[in-house]
Amino acid sequence: MIRHITLQTAHGPLHGQLERPDSPRGLILIARSHHAVADATIAANFAELGYATFAMELLSTQEMQFIDATQNVPRLTQRLIDVLDLIRHDGDMQALPLILFASGDVAPAAIRATAQRDAQVKALACHGGLVDRAGVQALELLIAPLLMLFDSGEVVGKSAYLRARNHLRNAHEMRELDQGENPAQAAGIWFSRIISG
Repeated sequence: MIRHITLQTAHGPLHGQLERPDSPRGLILIARSHHAVADATIAANFAELGYATFAMELLSTQEMQFIDATQNVPRLTQRLIDVLDLIRHDGDMQALPLILFASGDVAPAAIRATAQRDAQVKALACHGGLVDRAGVQALELLIAPLLMLFDSGEVVGKSAYLRARNHLRNAHEMRELDQGENPAQAAGIWFSRIISG
């Protein structure tokens, strides 16, 4: 089943796509500031592992005109909370174990949102991003297991994670991806291990 979902905001609509196979093992929210070509590949990788996927943009077309829009952690956090509320009240998604996959600029907001919704989000994987921008309070409150994935040779994001790690009290780990390794596949395997206990 494929559903196109629209979330209305004061700054324009946000668009998402839910792909739900029969009897999925869980739901992966793919959180990005805006849709990218890679979303379809990421969703396909998670689908191969038996997951439903919900790819949702967090900024409207109007907001993306502003050069610093993707750096607005409070706004991205609130949008993620809004999406989590949508999931919680949607009949096709609400009963599935929920895990979150965030990339780049959305990573700090994903940590903040997950810290606020610890009963809803079971695990979080971030591909890159400056996670120390989530702030000390969110890092200390985060309960869900966290996987940080970095591309080979990434320096700035790793340094941010090492700073953030001093404040993390949850289960967390970092992995450097091999050259050409698919981050979604690595995250999906880790998710499967986490939700199966």
